[in-house]
Amino acid sequence: MLRDLRITEIFYSLQGEARTVGWPTVFVRLTGCPLRCRYCDTAYAFQGGERVSIAGILEKVSNYTPRFVTVTGGEPLAQPAVLLLLRELCDQGYEVSLETSGALSTRDIDPRVSVVLDLKTPGSGESARNLYENVDRLRAVDQVKFVITNAEDYEWAREAVDKYQLTQCCDVLFSPAQGSLAAQDLADWILRDRLAVRFQIQLHKVLWGDTRGR
Repeated sequence: MLRDLRITEIFYSLQGEARTVGWPTVFVRLTGCPLRCRYCDTAYAFQGGERVSIAGILEKVSNYTPRFVTVTGGEPLAQPAVLLLLRELCDQGYEVSLETSGALSTRDIDPRVSVVLDLKTPGSGESARNLYENVDRLRAVDQVKFVITNAEDYEWAREAVDKYQLTQCCDVLFSPAQGSLAAQDLADWILRDRLAVRFQIQLHKVLWGDTRGR
């Protein structure tokens, strides 16, 4: 197995989303993604980057002495060596999460990793890429995320939550797509329909805007 990965950036910031929102976290952003979501805010990670050995990644992460590490992209699972990176991060004792689009299989991910599965809504333009076998693998330590661009996306997500009984197996996150849907509208819909989901906004965007590495 390859022991290096193409990396866009490794940085230390506050977790802006998901269950550990607000906690200081090291982010390892891998380069490359097979999807092209309309609302993507990390298109700079589609290409470029530099090859870094897994040992080099672990060394850079350890410099921050973190509790939490998030591996993100791009789409991390597009690089098979990420499975080894995840395992070695867990072996180092970090609390590790993986942010994935859900278009690639999560089957071989180390069970110690918390998977944040981003099911793509129609507004993303990539909903046909959802690999629903990944839903069957969701556990209590995992999370499933929907980025909502409009009322149609909201209804689609609400139906998916019901169809797959997602709130029975893990945390469900609803997030408004920045620049497409007012956060207040999404919050009102969730309350109106009494959904057992977690509303979230991107805390890092509130604090630092679109600044890279934050």
